[in-house]
Amino acid sequence: MDLLVLDTIHGGTLLGDELRLRGHCVETVDVYRGADPWPDPNGFDHVIAPVHLDPDHPLLADTGDQLLSHHEAAGICLADCRPDCLVEVTGARGKTTTAFALAAVMDGPGILHTSAGTWQYPERRRLWRSSITPASVLPAARAAVTLGGWCVAEESLGVTGAGDLAVLTSTQDYACAAGKRSALACKLDSCRRAPRMLVPGDEPFQPGHPALFRADRLARITGDTCSTRDGTATTPLLALPAYRSALQLAAAGAVLLGRDPGRLAALQPVPGRLAARTEAGRVIIDDANSGTTRATAMEAASYARSLDPVGELSLVIGEEHHAVCEGFAPDEVAAAVAAIGPATVVLIGAPEHRRATVARLRALAWPGRLLEAATLDAGRTDALAAGRGGPVVLAVKTWR
Repeated sequence: MDLLVLDTIHGGTLLGDELRLRGHCVETVDVYRGADPWPDPNGFDHVIAPVHLDPDHPLLADTGDQLLSHHEAAGICLADCRPDCLVEVTGARGKTTTAFALAAVMDGPGILHTSAGTWQYPERRRLWRSSITPASVLPAARAAVTLGGWCVAEESLGVTGAGDLAVLTSTQDYACAAGKRSALACKLDSCRRAPRMLVPGDEPFQPGHPALFRADRLARITGDTCSTRDGTATTPLLALPAYRSALQLAAAGAVLLGRDPGRLAALQPVPGRLAARTEAGRVIIDDANSGTTRATAMEAASYARSLDPVGELSLVIGEEHHAVCEGFAPDEVAAAVAAIGPATVVLIGAPEHRRATVARLRALAWPGRLLEAATLDAGRTDALAAGRGGPVVLAVKTWR
């Protein structure tokens, strides 16, 4: 077939290469920097576009049944490189943590693909790092096939639907595609293509899937213990709200996949997801990741104060990298600072982002010490140098 693949930046180049390997004639287009002239979409059998692309883009006008999403095209490609067990994870919050937790319950060799990297199990050896666009699932799945093992894949804005189970980690919604589409609706549409769907236990919504499972029906949390019909796991991570839903989803997923939920007892904190460590004699709570928000920053600060209730808290916060559809807006950063009330703040981000945040903090009459840095690493260094022995919280939106 003649295929037009849009958005070379967000997975289109890889997807185009994969489709060419399967004998298709493919043209790829960078929709952000433009083309002169644009190709005529009517000259192709299908136009393949990411769900986050503006639906009013000239190349999408009147495409009708010609239009396929990147997720759908990746799902078609998976037909010839699909591992025996494929679990796909999507959602606004908690994707990476849930994916790591699901990998912990799997047995034998496998591949975990996340925004924090692509890992080979059981060695937990990092193989590479790439985006979590749907096209990126293909090399991870192929690696799993080579191992003769499983694959757990984190994906943005939906799933391919080619896996055994689609896990939706959060029903939080936001606008994508130039503000014209619901991100949650995109995710739900894709999850309906999967044979089974697992959702958090505290969500009252009805996604309309014929094989829908709710995590709290399969896994029950009491204190630091998660219990299922197939096993029980006790872990201090259940005391952290950021881990509770991920662990419950993973335990429920283990039941559905015939794995041992008890393996979750050995799960360690995921880097950048409320991971606690000591550096230069100070407690550091690392919660800098692609899903960082005001709420996660506040949770990280609460956790830091529980570990060090005496020292003055230093907060490294802002936006090192902007996500495809959502960032960490200056108003939200300032609101987080005001709610947390740290003694010292190190603002991270581009100069214009920092200027807007400073202006908002001044409007709020925030009284603390304010520093600025361009990167997460520089901000951490500045916080350690400037603080007075209290805990340091890293709450920066970045791809980790």
